[in-house]
Amino acid sequence: MDISKMTALWADYVFEGKMSPEVRAPIAESWRRCRAAGLNPSGGEGRHIDANVLESARTANKLFLEIAIPVMRQVFDIIRASGFLVVLTDSAGYLLEMMGDEEIVSRSQDMRFMPGAMWSNLEVGTNAISVALDYDIPIQMVGPEHYCVTHHGWTCSAAPIHGPNGEIVGCINISGDIGKAHPHTLGMVQAAAIGIEGQIRQAYNAQMMNAALESSRDGILFLDQNREPFWMNSAAEKLLKTDLAGLRRIGLEGIVKSVGLENKNWKSGEPFVSDNMALHIGDETIYCSIVVTPLTEYERAYSVTLRPQTQLISSVNKLSGNRAVFTFRSILTENDSMKKTLALAAKFARYEGNILIQGESGSGKEVLAQAIHNASRNADGPFVVVNCASIPRELFEMELFGYEASAFPGRAAEGKPGRFELADNGTLFLDEVSNMPLEMQQKLLRAVETHSIQRLGSTQPIQLDIRIIASTSQQLSRLVERDSFRRDMYFRLSSLKLDIPPLRERPEDLALYAEYFLRGLNESSSDTPKSMTPEFLEGLRAYDWPGNVRELQNSIARAYYISAGSTLTSENLVLSLERREPEAPADATLLSNAGEGGIIAALTICNGDVDAAAERLGISRATLYRRMKKYGIIPRLIKQKP
Repeated sequence: MDISKMTALWADYVFEGKMSPEVRAPIAESWRRCRAAGLNPSGGEGRHIDANVLESARTANKLFLEIAIPVMRQVFDIIRASGFLVVLTDSAGYLLEMMGDEEIVSRSQDMRFMPGAMWSNLEVGTNAISVALDYDIPIQMVGPEHYCVTHHGWTCSAAPIHGPNGEIVGCINISGDIGKAHPHTLGMVQAAAIGIEGQIRQAYNAQMMNAALESSRDGILFLDQNREPFWMNSAAEKLLKTDLAGLRRIGLEGIVKSVGLENKNWKSGEPFVSDNMALHIGDETIYCSIVVTPLTEYERAYSVTLRPQTQLISSVNKLSGNRAVFTFRSILTENDSMKKTLALAAKFARYEGNILIQGESGSGKEVLAQAIHNASRNADGPFVVVNCASIPRELFEMELFGYEASAFPGRAAEGKPGRFELADNGTLFLDEVSNMPLEMQQKLLRAVETHSIQRLGSTQPIQLDIRIIASTSQQLSRLVERDSFRRDMYFRLSSLKLDIPPLRERPEDLALYAEYFLRGLNESSSDTPKSMTPEFLEGLRAYDWPGNVRELQNSIARAYYISAGSTLTSENLVLSLERREPEAPADATLLSNAGEGGIIAALTICNGDVDAAAERLGISRATLYRRMKKYGIIPRLIKQKP
């Protein structure tokens, strides 16, 4: 650059306002702004900010300084003793850091070019730092390209530094005597800016990754090539009940004893996965899923992800439908005895004891158990049903308690949690508990009492937070007297006991449930809504409903689909009721007054046998024939085909 010519161009503009096209565009634009602002071209001394303001600026740029200062030192080591200094500014132009030879630093102080100074266009005139920041370009300026004459003895090379999203976060600048200007200096500054930007992106990505790992509910840790942990997130610390220093003392394999990392074939790059890994933490055993993944090809490292099995169990419960849908509002009744049972059940729901529900088949024991669960403190937890009548004797213990890895040859090598563990923080419903084998009752006794279990093949107890509700269609006290059910188990289960009266003892509920079931069928069908005739309702009341509410629901559904019209009639009732062998006569007072529906119900029960139906109704054979003639009932049409 011809310094004399550039000085003349500067003077033409500063003193006469004549801008030459030879002046570079960003410098020309900056000159215009200085002149418009009335900046004194003889000035150029920096304005120094208060020490507290400088400290707050450095604090706000803490990460930027941590990354940029080591790069500045590397640059200064290269230019040391060359008469240059290196400067770092923030995005506003405040000088945050300076490194340089003593002589050049002393000279820079003459124009207050030091940390804490504001080096913007409007403060000190056009300079490389302000142009780089204002126009987002790297630039080298020499002598009279600066607006203020006090800077004309300097050459400055500056480059903006960008953050991870492209925003300007600062500037790096090299300044020295005008006689030492060289294009290579700008290249050095640009290279330094690029290096700082790369490290900022790495730090940003690391922060993002760290935030993601810290926000995970899974325990995550990293191991070096010697399988020593060097990082772990908060979830891992909480799960393993130790910090990184403590884990290094113990060693991961002191906690996860059965992984055997040293024996794995990591060259394949395949992760090691187990859904049932025992973590031995002090005297406690916690079951987790674990994934160990090799991370690098040359210097081997591993990521380890630990997920408490409670999360896996929660997912299993959601997929398996282990939840309660019925509440006390779902249970309809107008019967005083049933109302007392419901009131007692609602009271029991607030207690912690085991509950025994007794009632005939189909009376709604599971519905009541679900209502109790949904009114308890564990309402948000799972509701796990164990049908004691359907589990093979030899599988009972495994189904309830689960098993450890390799406890059973041929079974899943990782082991499996049982129904008790699936019900943790919820309710375990032992349906038809009277069908539980005696030998299993003995094994179950301690679990019912303490809510603590041991998996098969394990010696470690697992403490659970569960409510146990058992149900039976038999009188357990009678089974106890016959030595068919353990007395101690009966007392453990029946600390709180509920009895559901059968539907035949709740005649006022018949029409209530019938209307409810019919309404549901009407709402789910696009056909014309159907209703019940008085004769149909009369037949329902005359029937004794040995299958209780479940049988009533099925009968209403059959009659609904059989009916071709808009009403359910006595003819539909004939086909909808279950036919059974004749039983002992029912209440004669009730049935002798029955009309068409009662007669049809009796004939249906007795499979069309007129004599048996008359006996059941408590009337003579002749009277029954007269009534059948009156209502147009033909017994042979009711008789079940062979």
